[in-house]
Parts: sequence; C-alpha cells; structure tokens
Amino acid sequence: MREQRQDPGQGPLVTEMGRTTIADNVVSKIAGISAREVAGVHDLGGGAARMVGAIRERIPGSRTNLQQGVSVEVGERQAAVDIDIVAEYGVSVVDLSTGIRRNVIAAVERMTGLEVTEVNVTVNDVYLEGEDDGEQRESRVE
Repeated sequence: MREQRQDPGQGPLVTEMGRTTIADNVVSKIAGISAREVAGVHDLGGGAARMVGAIRERIPGSRTNLQQGVSVEVGERQAAVDIDIVAEYGVSVVDLSTGIRRNVIAAVERMTGLEVTEVNVTVNDVYLEGEDDGEQRESRVE
C-alpha cells in the first residue's frame, strides 16, 4: 500500500496524490447541525430567514434547511463561519457562544480537515417559553 506524503506547505486536503475540495454548503451544513446541538440554541437565523424557513417547512416533502442562519467562507486549508441564532431565555449568551464555537470548530475540523479560523456568533433574538413560534393563533375577530 502506498503511503501518502505531504510537503510542509500542504495540508491534509492537498497531497502529492491529489487535491480535495470541499464546497461551502458542506461546511455550512456541518456548522448548522453542530450549532443546533448546543443546549440553549432555540433556532438559527434572523427574523426573515426563520420566516422563510417556517414557510418552507409547511410545504409537503420539504426538509429543514440546515444551513439557515449560517454563512461560511471556505479556502483550501481554512474556513471562517458566521452564525445567527435565537437563544433560549435565561441562558448565558457568553457561555452559549463559547459552546457554539467549541462545537462548530470541533465538528468542522474533524469532518473536513479544514482549520477553522473564526466562528462569529450573532444573537438576533431571545426565545421565551410560550412565545408565538410561527404557529397560527385563533383569530379574535370575524
């Protein structure tokens, strides 16, 4: 079996045997899934993105957009991630953003071999228990 050798200037995705390219949407999905796994994250995305996501989910056969609220920049060896979230009320935003960074960096680096240079977290809203979550209320007028 032939051993893969790397030059000092090459990373795990660029070897003498060839190059592996990872699409932005792959990194975006990994980051979105790993951010949702953190306790205290209610949802991802800003108001408009969540509204479009809620409409999309009502369409038969559609799936949850795992990339909602996530944007990435992917290079040959590195990736940067921006995540917009809605936090659960009562959760420390500092601890939550630390947990999101840790989880996203670990998942992206483990699954892609890319070095994550930064994870920027924007908290767009705070979710309160019982708050209208896109469900239709009964009309008060006829």
